[in-house]
Amino acid sequence: MTDPTRPRILVIDDEPQIHRFLGPALDAAGYAPLRAETAAEGLRQAAERSPALVLLDLGLPDLDGQAVIARLRGFSAVPVVIISARDQEVEKVAALDAGADDYVEKPFALGELLARIRALLRRGARRGVEEAPAVLRFGPLEVDLARRLARLDGADPLKLTPREWDLLAALARAGDGRVITQRQLLHAVWGPAHAEDAQYLRVYIGHLRQKLGPAARLIRTEPGVGYRFGEEE
Repeated sequence: MTDPTRPRILVIDDEPQIHRFLGPALDAAGYAPLRAETAAEGLRQAAERSPALVLLDLGLPDLDGQAVIARLRGFSAVPVVIISARDQEVEKVAALDAGADDYVEKPFALGELLARIRALLRRGARRGVEEAPAVLRFGPLEVDLARRLARLDGADPLKLTPREWDLLAALARAGDGRVITQRQLLHAVWGPAHAEDAQYLRVYIGHLRQKLGPAARLIRTEPGVGYRFGEEE
């Protein structure tokens, strides 16, 4: 029987060896693993068992993983981490834009996957305590969302343009190393008309990194996909 005190992690993957590997690993890490080998079974368990997080393979036998994300988002905001051998950037971006929160390519390092899980669960816990925190802190950087200013180590506010501020705020809200795609950032900061202007975004990211100085390390590039923001695990 699943321990009700442990966060449930639903693994939706049709490869038995993945379940043989991840089941004991998740259990040892303090989670209660749930197993599904088809999209239909995964969606049923997601609805009935209320997992804390879903690990989802894109290549399922009965439904493509991106369609699973769309159906899942119809009734749940549970964090979703893609675990897939598909390594094309277009596939990753499409999954993230469809509503996934992160991805890890197969074969993956267990330590990295567990770090991604912890980060997403922490983020969810903070949302439960305070839906819209006024001040976010990442190492030496303080981002005050209410006052629209950022400081390094308590010094004077950084001199950011309105667009640079909006970009930093969008990255900071993602936080904790979760991937935010180029399209998501462009849509959030510049609007849907600029959703394809990746070069435009790269220029502003460069300007922002210069102004962040030693905190520029907080912005990590995922080539061809987007960015992660926050301290590395």
